[in-house]
Amino acid sequence: MKQKTKTWIAALTLSLISICSCAQEHQPTRIPRWVSEKGYWVVESNINTPLDHIIWFYDNDNVLIHKETVSGIRLNVKKTKVKMKLKKALESAITAWEKNKTQEVNKNHISVLLK
Repeated sequence: MKQKTKTWIAALTLSLISICSCAQEHQPTRIPRWVSEKGYWVVESNINTPLDHIIWFYDNDNVLIHKETVSGIRLNVKKTKVKMKLKKALESAITAWEKNKTQEVNKNHISVLLK
C-alpha cells in the first residue's frame, strides 16, 4: 500500500507541474502606456537640489536626441501623469530630430508641458 501511495503522489506532482508550466507560456506581457515605441528618457536629479533636473531623451538606437535642464519644478517621476508628459515630450523631440537630424539642447519641450 505504501508503494502505491508514493507512485500516486509522484504522478500527481508531475501532472501539476506540467499543467502549471503550460499555463504560464500563454500570458502576454503588458507594456505600460507611458513607454514610448520611439525611444526612452532618463531623468537625472540630485537630492540636495530637488528643483533642478536634467532630462535626456534617446531613440531606440541609444542615440542622444535631446537634453534639457529643468529648474524650479519638482518632478515626481513615480507619478503616471509626469511619465505621460515625459512621453509626450520625448515623442515631440524625436519628431523634431527626425526633421533636422541635429541634437537639440534646452528647447523647452518639457517646460511647456509641465506648466
